[in-house]
Amino acid sequence: MLYIDPGTGSMLFSVLISLFALGYFAFRGVLIKLRLLFAGKKGGKGKRIPYLIYNEGCQYWNTFKPVVEEFERRGIPLVYYTSAQDDPVFAQDWQHVKPEYIGEGNKAYARLNLMEADVCLMTTPGLDVFQLKRSKGIKHYCHVVHMINDATTYKRYGLDYFDSVLLAGDWQGDDIRYLEKLRGLPPKRLITVGCPYLDVQGARLEEMKSAGEHPFTVLVSPSWGASGLLTLYSEKLLDPLAETGWNIIVRPHPQSKVVEKDLIARLQAKYNKNNNIIWDFDPDNIVSISKADIMISDFSSITLDFAFLRDKPFLAAVGDFDPRPYDAGKVPHPLWQFQVLSQIGKELKEEDFPRIGEIIKNIADDPASAENRRLAKKKAWQHQGQAGSRIADYMVQVQQEVAEG
Repeated sequence: MLYIDPGTGSMLFSVLISLFALGYFAFRGVLIKLRLLFAGKKGGKGKRIPYLIYNEGCQYWNTFKPVVEEFERRGIPLVYYTSAQDDPVFAQDWQHVKPEYIGEGNKAYARLNLMEADVCLMTTPGLDVFQLKRSKGIKHYCHVVHMINDATTYKRYGLDYFDSVLLAGDWQGDDIRYLEKLRGLPPKRLITVGCPYLDVQGARLEEMKSAGEHPFTVLVSPSWGASGLLTLYSEKLLDPLAETGWNIIVRPHPQSKVVEKDLIARLQAKYNKNNNIIWDFDPDNIVSISKADIMISDFSSITLDFAFLRDKPFLAAVGDFDPRPYDAGKVPHPLWQFQVLSQIGKELKEEDFPRIGEIIKNIADDPASAENRRLAKKKAWQHQGQAGSRIADYMVQVQQEVAEG
């Protein structure tokens, strides 16, 4: 009478394990929140913050740098939370900016979930989608787009639940409005401020000394994920590039070291004896960009960074890009960056890989291409050199509205 067949027993065992795991993680989450809440009260951190910035990694420092400097220059108190222990903010001698390391991932999100602030600025997408939940104590969430390409290349629902989004160019707002109507979302504020990290990188390029004579250098700088260049092609592209004898800088996306570490480790081991293959894992890409004579990438916005900062053509392998995991999969037209590809760069296909050296040699930078780059840059990157002050102006405006309302 007490017999349970193996299938039913296995199912019941799985249910019990699942319930145990659910209870464990729920209890653990409560403990973390209580610990943070107690620490906050003990340290006086429950006090409302007028202006809060959250930086999830060093790669986004150049996006926040002009904003932070503007708050410091104006003498306005700013709290800066970071998930990077080596964040460059700690090397500064600030009087009005208060940086603090708050851990990574869920630990950082748990801290943010308990914060009280008038305005919170971040580059992190996916608010109220997964782990990063809205705090009841934060009155206005503001996202600054940290790329110069289509705003729909975030993962699905990446920008849906922010109160405002700061754009590099007006054109990025069109698809956001389309998705709001498609999903029945209230319209958020869309403010065009320019591109802070390009302001920083452009200024740094101007200051860098000319490298003079140097070996011809190809920069391979892909995005990450299933449609990323290294994920899709790896050796198929790197083998013929290595055979050219040119300097090849391979610069994986910073996220690749987290989610594609096995692939990166395998490729590093394979090309370990190739003296012309150089790996760059620096969160700051400007040194590699400054050395490159041409870039090879995919749907990453770094192609536009390179074209606009260096005024040079590029190759982009975009034929196998799958838009479905991104908001781009819900927009009824191709990405703008793909539409201008033939005008300011050249599409690279898998069948081109065996003759990659010949293709690179024959790329002509004619006057028409240079003019197309100028026009694309004017559209995509508005208010050049002004992003820091414009973002600070907007945050001050919102904070005043919140305080009065």
